[in-house]
Amino acid sequence: MFRSINVVSGEVLFEREPQTWQAFFKQFHHLRVKQQEYASLSVPPRTALLSKLADKLSCHRERLAEMICEEVGRCLRECLAELDKSIELIRYYVRLAPELLAHKTIATQASLSQVRFEPLGVVLAVMPWNYPVWQVLRFAVPALCAGNACVVKPAPSVAGVTAALFELVGDDLPFQAAWLTDNDTLKAIEVCDALAFTGSTETGRYLAAHAGWHLKKTVLELGGSNAFIVMPDADLEQAAKDACYSRFRDAGQSCNAAKRIIVTEAVAEDFITLFLSECAKLKIGNPKHHETSLAPLHRQDLRERVHTQVEDAVKNGAELLCGGYIESGPGWFYPATVLDKVTPEARVYREEVFGPVAVLLRATDPEHAVELANDNPFGLGASIYSADEAAAWRYAEKLQTGAVYINRHTSSDLRLPFGGVKASGYGRELSEFGLYEFVNVKSYWQK
Repeated sequence: MFRSINVVSGEVLFEREPQTWQAFFKQFHHLRVKQQEYASLSVPPRTALLSKLADKLSCHRERLAEMICEEVGRCLRECLAELDKSIELIRYYVRLAPELLAHKTIATQASLSQVRFEPLGVVLAVMPWNYPVWQVLRFAVPALCAGNACVVKPAPSVAGVTAALFELVGDDLPFQAAWLTDNDTLKAIEVCDALAFTGSTETGRYLAAHAGWHLKKTVLELGGSNAFIVMPDADLEQAAKDACYSRFRDAGQSCNAAKRIIVTEAVAEDFITLFLSECAKLKIGNPKHHETSLAPLHRQDLRERVHTQVEDAVKNGAELLCGGYIESGPGWFYPATVLDKVTPEARVYREEVFGPVAVLLRATDPEHAVELANDNPFGLGASIYSADEAAAWRYAEKLQTGAVYINRHTSSDLRLPFGGVKASGYGRELSEFGLYEFVNVKSYWQK
């Protein structure tokens, strides 16, 4: 069942049954035909259709943001920011796609040789619940620019937002929702031409293995446990503010958040004092209220998992500096929690913590800080705070991640590729590199 629930009140907001495989298969064949017609268009008419979608999203920005707030639980201002970034994403590719997808003539011994970027066909996306508009469009917009059709299997708990989004999409674009069961999702991978997945590493491995068996192109954006490294010469006040913001925004439910805060011993005590002071300013409450800065978690089972991870850390020697208890009352709230002196035996040392829990690790020196950062299965992003920018760049080159931010918390920029290594997945989204993920880079040679 696809069912959206108000995370504060528990009210059911939207529900629908999954579609049958027969219904999806019919939808898929119609989409296949539509994709071929759409791919025959040049790039400017495609981007013109996307530009209209951006205008529609802009007109319905407040309504969609409120729906995300209710269904996901994130603060309303964070949901508005998601819509703004999604609209900006579309307009970014509308501007750049004609240039980036233009045929490239290459000088060879041929009279004419070119590289062209042609669509793969129908791309299936299996999407998460935490950013139900941004995640979908981050994958789909560049794929649509390239002439692909996109079909999206949404997370069951954000069905209402998904339905509202695709109501705005309408019939102009080859871009549709697929209300599939898990088993039928595997069958959909087999008939589609490529797969984009954002979600947990465990599920990503499973879907990618199935796609690999059927030789389908995949892009995986999986979990993250980003290191936030505080060097001895860092601006501690700024680092503490940024670490608090990055760890606790979106109630800690972001793959790209600072999750492991690695502090060199020389400044550990001073930094932790400043960090705890910033954490104390966070206000738990209704995510629609302006003064709320720490929203509830999305589901009860997610809160239980986070709390179990915290209890395990304490059992294995970590020191609980604040938080670490289940909030009473309606809504799946969890307080800002800080664990110091976390040991390698604790689950949080290696697992992703998808909630408002900061893991503090103490490093003896900068080299040890880099070792701790790399001693983790994930490799999405990392931050380094240091007054010595040249040294920070040298350490950044040693980090096994898809991105490094110097004197800023990890984020994403439309103009830069986004993705990770190791258990954080492979492939890239955003920028020109994201545009080229779902194309056939095809060579032409004429005697």
